[in-house]
Amino acid sequence: MQLPLLALAMASFGIGTTEFVIMGLLPEVAADLSVTIPAAGLLVTGYALGVVVGAPIVAIITNSLPRKGTLIGLASMFVVGNFLCAIAPDYWFLMGARVVTAFCHGAFFGIGAVVAASLVPPKQRASAIALMFAGLTLANVLGVPLGTALGQALGWRSTFWAVVLIGILAVTAIALWVPRAIPHSSGNIIREFAVLKRPQVVLTMLMSVMASASLFSVFTYIAPLLRDVTGFTPHAVTYVLLLFGVGITIGNLLGGKLADWRLMPSLMGTFIGLAAVLVVLVFVSPFDVATVATIFVWGILVFAVVAPIQMRVVDAAVGAPNLASTLNQGAFNLGNAAGAWIGGAAITFGIGYADLPWVGAALAVGALGLCVASQALERRTGGLVEADDRLGDVACEEG
Repeated sequence: MQLPLLALAMASFGIGTTEFVIMGLLPEVAADLSVTIPAAGLLVTGYALGVVVGAPIVAIITNSLPRKGTLIGLASMFVVGNFLCAIAPDYWFLMGARVVTAFCHGAFFGIGAVVAASLVPPKQRASAIALMFAGLTLANVLGVPLGTALGQALGWRSTFWAVVLIGILAVTAIALWVPRAIPHSSGNIIREFAVLKRPQVVLTMLMSVMASASLFSVFTYIAPLLRDVTGFTPHAVTYVLLLFGVGITIGNLLGGKLADWRLMPSLMGTFIGLAAVLVVLVFVSPFDVATVATIFVWGILVFAVVAPIQMRVVDAAVGAPNLASTLNQGAFNLGNAAGAWIGGAAITFGIGYADLPWVGAALAVGALGLCVASQALERRTGGLVEADDRLGDVACEEG
């Protein structure tokens, strides 16, 4: 089953690259399209909101379609979106192209996670999801730095042409390697939205929002923190971020292993560690070696929660795993946007870059509280899915 998972990871690598590489190319995009850098920055926000809005829409459209064909279609949509970005004649065309690309993002990761979990034995499901998400983490290690360097050397459009090529390779790999016979229950998609009434599904998605907000409340402003507080040069900041990317790659795979072992205790322990390491960052940020080590550990912990949360929402959403998994990607991206806004608001109200990790730590504690509440509810009800929900799913499937 390694080749199908590799195909999914290739696609997630391309999607992750196109989502984040724009941050390193904002000056070039702004200059070429005659807009301000803050206006160019809205291309990041537009993409995140495109994921949030597009996830349920695409889930409804693709609900009754075969899983392999759906993945090929979504990856092809990704190729088209990046092609439009590469040829964009003006700012608003580029914004529209980014939104088109974003629409496939949530659905691909949502459906891809369910497909990845279905390809392996039950005790390896979280690891399989983590392997698919490894493409996303590698995008931060390799795709974003290389894409930024390419765009700076040959123009920002060259980066999107390169991502188009990656997308074509991913579509080919999915077509060749992902099996056609993937189990799929295509019930009434509108009825499946009733899964959002389940407390465990809602709690898990809120965990996604809080975990992502914890990351982006600090990471959005990590460059000025490293430059103004720690004293790194812009060139050195690039290497620190590269090390952070290595950390999140390790954390992603580690999180999958821990989730296959004991999901909820591992998740709670990771949130505790995440809050602690951000508090440590407050005190060590003036010291270069300690800051680098802390940021590396932060990278490991912050992505160790991704696969467990995705697995948790799939398990909680019996009868509608594809929909819930897709909506959870929207929750992650909602956290991206919310975290960046919260961090910016904190700075506006006078919190310095050195104290910004306090905000991320508080959000991590909030995620821990949701995790504890979810575990307590599971113990009180005797299971992750309550009896009434199980009966409803059976009736729905029989109907």
